[in-house]
Amino acid sequence: MDPLGAPSQFVDVDTLVSWGDSYEDEVNSSDSTAEAFQEDSNRSPFLYNRDINGKVVLWKGDVALLNCTAIVNTSNESLTDKNPVSESIFMLAGPDLKEDLQKLKGCRTGEAKLTKGFNLAARFIIHTVGPKYKSRYRTAAESSLYSCYRNVLQLAKEQSMSSVGFCVINSAKRGYPLEDATHIALRTVRRFLEIHGETIEKVVFAISELEEATYQKLLPLYFPRSLKEESQSLPSLPADIGNAEGEPVVPERQIRISEKPGASEDHEEDEDEGLGVDLSFIGSHAFARMEGDIDKQRKLILQGQLSEAALQKQHQRNYNRWLCQARSEDLSDIASLKALYQTGPLVFYPCNGSHRREGICIGVFPHTDQRIQSPGLRLPEETLRCR
Repeated sequence: MDPLGAPSQFVDVDTLVSWGDSYEDEVNSSDSTAEAFQEDSNRSPFLYNRDINGKVVLWKGDVALLNCTAIVNTSNESLTDKNPVSESIFMLAGPDLKEDLQKLKGCRTGEAKLTKGFNLAARFIIHTVGPKYKSRYRTAAESSLYSCYRNVLQLAKEQSMSSVGFCVINSAKRGYPLEDATHIALRTVRRFLEIHGETIEKVVFAISELEEATYQKLLPLYFPRSLKEESQSLPSLPADIGNAEGEPVVPERQIRISEKPGASEDHEEDEDEGLGVDLSFIGSHAFARMEGDIDKQRKLILQGQLSEAALQKQHQRNYNRWLCQARSEDLSDIASLKALYQTGPLVFYPCNGSHRREGICIGVFPHTDQRIQSPGLRLPEETLRCR
C-alpha cells in the first residue's frame, strides 16, 4: 500500500494515449489527399480502422506497473524463469504468487495459464511460455509464438477481461529475432481485435527502450492510422501475413480434399466435366457383389460340410483369380529367352495307309477340345482301355 497522499507507482491504462490518437493531428491534414490516392491503389490486408486503433496502446514502461484487468508474464516451462519482466512481477506481487504457481504444475510452450495478481494493480496475471528459436525449426517457433498471443487473448475473452497488458513474450534468452517476433505479435492482436474486438477495450504493448524502435516501425503496417499511412505501409508488409486469424500458413501442411487423385481445385473445367461422368459401371465389379459370410464358408470347409456346388463355385472363383493374375503378369523377360513357344493347330496327314503289320497311332491334345477324326487314330484312353 502506498502511504496516504503519496503518488501511486502504478499506471492506469485509461490515462495512456492510444495508438490512434498519437497520429490525430496529421490525419486531419492528410486524409483528403489519401482518399484520392487510395482509389487507384490496392488496399492493405490490414485496413485503416479508427476503432481498432483506439484500443491499442504502445507504452514504454514496466508491464508490472499497469493497472488493468490482466498483465502477461513470459516465463519458462516450470514458471521459474528469471528475466526482467518476471522478476519485477514477482517482486511487486509478493510471495503468494509463488505459492499459487506451484499449483499450476508448469506450463507448456504456447499455452497460457491464469493466476491472481495479488499485490499488483492488475487483477490477474496470464503466464505463457515463448518458444526457443532455431533457424532449422523456424516454422514450429512461429506457430508456438502465435499460440502464446492467441491463447492469452482467448483466455482474456473467456474471462471477460476488458484490458490486457502485454510484455514482449519473446525473451532475448530464447534467441527469437525481435523483428520477426513483433510481426507475429502485432498481426495476431490485430486479427483478434477484428473478430472479437467487442470483448476487449484496451490492449497495451509494454516495451523497453531497446524494443521501442522496432514497434514504432512495424505498428503502422498492422494498425495504420490513416489511409495514407495504410498505402505507404503496404510495400513493407511481409509475404507471409498468416491466415484470417494471423496464424502462420504452411502450404505443405494444408489438407487437400479432391474427387480423385491429381485433381486440382483451381480448374473449374474439371469440376464441370466431373458432373457428366458415366456412373453406370458402379457395382459391376466383382468386389461390389454381395456374397455370403466368408468366415462361415471357411468354417464349413474345415468341417467338411461345404456342398459340392459351393465347393465348385469356390474352385471356379480361385481359378478366375489366379487366371487374372497370370494374364496381368509381365513375362516379357521369359519370352525373350525363347525357351517356351506356343504351337499352332495340329494337322495330321496319314500316309502309306497299307502296312504289313498293324500299328497304333496315338494322339495327345493337351489344353484343347479339338479332336482329329480318323479311323486309324486312337486317343490314349482308348488305347489303354483296349490293352
